[in-house]
Amino acid sequence: MKKVLKLTLAVVCVMFTSSLFAQKIGYINTDPIVANMAETKDAMAKVEAFAKDLSAQAETLQVELNTKFQEYQKNSATMTDSVKQLKEKELDDISVRIEQFQQVAQQDIQKKQSELLAPIFEKVKNTINEVAKAGGYSVILPGTALIYADETQVKDISKDVAAKLGVDWDKVEAEAKAAAATPAQ
Repeated sequence: MKKVLKLTLAVVCVMFTSSLFAQKIGYINTDPIVANMAETKDAMAKVEAFAKDLSAQAETLQVELNTKFQEYQKNSATMTDSVKQLKEKELDDISVRIEQFQQVAQQDIQKKQSELLAPIFEKVKNTINEVAKAGGYSVILPGTALIYADETQVKDISKDVAAKLGVDWDKVEAEAKAAAATPAQ
């Protein structure tokens, strides 16, 4: 996905190279904006609650497997071969159900997250469009893909978009600077 985005950006840059000087260009770093939006925090809390519910269901299945396995171990010496085979198949079936449940649960969590974040991304996109139109920008590029930007020619619109979305950009920048200053452990 990132490669496609970078390739798209390269193509866009090449297409506009000849007319760059006549256009007003901006860039934006959306990741910290999205991460600090109240809607994102609410959405992620819902995803975490959904994941917790699924985890509890998986735990119930695991407890069932453990209980039946302990019962099997305890009574296997007195079981006939046919009963042993039946119990072993039952244990295998439960184990398969657990694996399938975990796979489906992971997919469901990703789907839930996508469903909840899609309107947030759309809101950010619409706000970027509003700020771009109001500021007379003809091109807005993602700031994460910029290698170099002359601040006199290209303007960072992150603060303007963040303000329209209710995100305190100064706080975001301060947190980013503090994180960058903290040595990795």
